[in-house]
Amino acid sequence: MADPHPERAPGPVREDKRSFLQKLVEFINPGPDSRDELIETLADAEDNEVIGAESRVMLEGVLRMADMTAGDVMVAAPRMDLIDIDSPYDELLHLVIDTAHSRFPVYEGDKENIIGILLAKDLLKLQRSPELNIRALLRPAAFIPESKGLNDLLREFRGNRNHLAIVIDEFGRVAGLITIEDVLEQIVGEIEDEFDEEEDEGDIFGLADHTYRVSGDTPLERVAEAFGIRFTEEQESEDFDTIGGLVAHEMGHVPKRGERHAVGGFDFVVMHTRGGAVRWFKVSPARGDDAAD
Repeated sequence: MADPHPERAPGPVREDKRSFLQKLVEFINPGPDSRDELIETLADAEDNEVIGAESRVMLEGVLRMADMTAGDVMVAAPRMDLIDIDSPYDELLHLVIDTAHSRFPVYEGDKENIIGILLAKDLLKLQRSPELNIRALLRPAAFIPESKGLNDLLREFRGNRNHLAIVIDEFGRVAGLITIEDVLEQIVGEIEDEFDEEEDEGDIFGLADHTYRVSGDTPLERVAEAFGIRFTEEQESEDFDTIGGLVAHEMGHVPKRGERHAVGGFDFVVMHTRGGAVRWFKVSPARGDDAAD
């Protein structure tokens, strides 16, 4: 009768090549047991010049991203730039130019009814063939829950070649959108564009025509000091501390490129937006009635 519990044949024994000193160090100082400890270890590695600062930041981003979801980094629904399927070509073209996005969710009737994604480059096909139906240019829209982990989402983005997904809340409503760039920025930091300036170049600087370019995230205190603006108590008491937040609040909607708003005797004209927020204003002294405000 066969032995029900036969002895296993011994496998090859791996030689422990660690020195006695290495074993002793690892016994006294064991490796990290949590993500926080691992991040502290990365900081120590940077201090000891084992890795560079940029490498540490990226590795920390990868670790922290494991706990993040689409809802954490999405562009909220009120800040989404949407296209109405029934909009005329000229209106579509202006929206593409003003926002500088490459992809747009397209809705029909109600903004909750997103029927596809339009690539900005596909509008060139409409220009060459005006009789072409815009519906034929739409790409399928990907829908994901707010709870979708960023690691899984990045894997899906790479697998299906989609670079934008519509985020749905627990009630099935559109909560926002997220792009592959939003995910990658959690690892590498903000991906700069041609309108971004180095931090040491400042957030307010003069232009050749004697106007000024002002970053939308410039603190109100900095704007007040630069232009001698005295903000009202109401303006200073609101729940925002940047000039972009103040202008958006007073306008009552997300500012679009080319829109103008007077603040403290100065005209703030929106030059560039990104992610539903103003990136740059062009500022000049207000004229007429606005100058007296």
